[in-house]
Amino acid sequence: MKHFTSWLGLSPHNEKTGGKIIRSKIKKTDNRANHAFRLAAATLGRSQSALGVFYRRMKAKLGTPKAVVASAHKLARIVYHLLKYQVPFSALPPAQEDARYRERALRNLQRKALKLGARVVIDPPSDTQAHGLVS
Repeated sequence: MKHFTSWLGLSPHNEKTGGKIIRSKIKKTDNRANHAFRLAAATLGRSQSALGVFYRRMKAKLGTPKAVVASAHKLARIVYHLLKYQVPFSALPPAQEDARYRERALRNLQRKALKLGARVVIDPPSDTQAHGLVS
């Protein structure tokens, strides 16, 4: 899979020295598959699928160009898996994917707080907070 995404030009070329990444760039390529994956990734902005949620999350965090590359990389990994193992595509519903992301983010937050000697207590949201009525 790494070779496939590297061949497509969708994986970063990290230059490291002493364990520190000095430069990280995506190689430029005239690969038609690269352009197809990037075009497909760019259309995810309006998609209501889990991939659309991923694209919007990356866009907010990294900006549009990097979000397109990250989403194209994810699409390429999915296509590689489908072709290699001859399995049908099955995606999680966006709400379920978002819930998984939130759980993972909360676990990471708790782990980081524990490393710093703090403890995080998470209260389940009330009905008014869950429906966006209270900020």
